[in-house]
Amino acid sequence: MRRFINYLKESYAEMTKKVTWPTWDKLQSSAIVVMVASVIIALMIFAMDFVIETVMKFIYTL
Repeated sequence: MRRFINYLKESYAEMTKKVTWPTWDKLQSSAIVVMVASVIIALMIFAMDFVIETVMKFIYTL
């Protein structure tokens, strides 16, 4: 049990004193980059799905 308590104390100390947290501006810009990348990837997957669906419909109607 003592090891677990020691682990919690060290983890808390690391998170509060050793970790450098991003500033609010950096956090916002990173979030925007992630959102834009997510939208681009979603559009690419939609386009691939649409093309494959169209090709498969064409093949099945032959």
